Amino acid sequence: MIYVGTAGWSYPQGEGKWDGIFYPTDRRLDRLAYYAERFQAVEVNSTFYRPPDPAITRAWVRKTPADFRFTAKLYQKFTHPKMYEEATGDVAALRASDFEQYKRGIAPLAEAGKLGALLAQFPPSFKADEETLTLLEDLLRQFQDYPLAVELRHRSWSEEPRAAALLREYNAAWCWIDEPKFRSSIGAVPLTSRLGYLRFHGRNAVQWWKGDRETRYDYLYSPGEQAALAAEVRAVAEHAVDTYVFYNNHYRAKAVANAVQLKAALGQPLGAPLAPSMLAAYPELAALQPGGQLPLGEEATSDDRRGRPS
Repeated sequence: MIYVGTAGWSYPQGEGKWDGIFYPTDRRLDRLAYYAERFQAVEVNSTFYRPPDPAITRAWVRKTPADFRFTAKLYQKFTHPKMYEEATGDVAALRASDFEQYKRGIAPLAEAGKLGALLAQFPPSFKADEETLTLLEDLLRQFQDYPLAVELRHRSWSEEPRAAALLREYNAAWCWIDEPKFRSSIGAVPLTSRLGYLRFHGRNAVQWWKGDRETRYDYLYSPGEQAALAAEVRAVAEHAVDTYVFYNNHYRAKAVANAVQLKAALGQPLGAPLAPSMLAAYPELAALQPGGQLPLGEEATSDDRRGRPS
């Protein structure tokens, strides 16, 4: 099964917000329920910043269909200790209670059969050496009872044969990502699990290192780029039981637009219709709505925003 969605579903503020584009401007609208009518999976970002609250994850279960899947980032204390210390002022000393708290938070998702995977996202500065290999193995051991994907981005990991062997030992997926300069920073990503996990961040190289949390993700994949990504997805899915694909180019719902296009390219049902405001922002999606569907790469180009930052 291939699950296509976006990284996060709630972007209510800022110049890159989704309200008034993907989401109609209705204060009574439940964003998650609306999202789940159009996609079968979502990657949860909030669990990176704080351990999940079981009351909240139980509410997520109630708001989504039985076949909906959540994937969740691991808490930053596990993968980004420096960021955790800067954010909290506390030392990032891991305790058994940290893992227990996180697992309690995701338990409602797991018990409902809606936990697709956990994502251990490490920073680009996380290099392979004896210390980090030990740290990685400790984390894999802590979460070995869950489907797990690991995002490793420094070239040293692809040059260290023990890295892939370690992921295979714990049946963890090596996350495949698309972002500016990624192909020059790391070698080929091996298949290490029957879980497929792909994340597409956009290719806004100009803003990637100097932009803020919104502008660096201001990128719309072009039809040609989308066709190449669809081929990558199919290649991974041939060897996986479940494959998760998430677009993180979230600026002004560009992730939604590209995710809809990928679903069409994969021949998947597109779910409930998109709002008129979404079609106004991305008129090329109109051809993918009920009544007409064009193969990826043949859509009419609405303007020169396609494939470029705004």
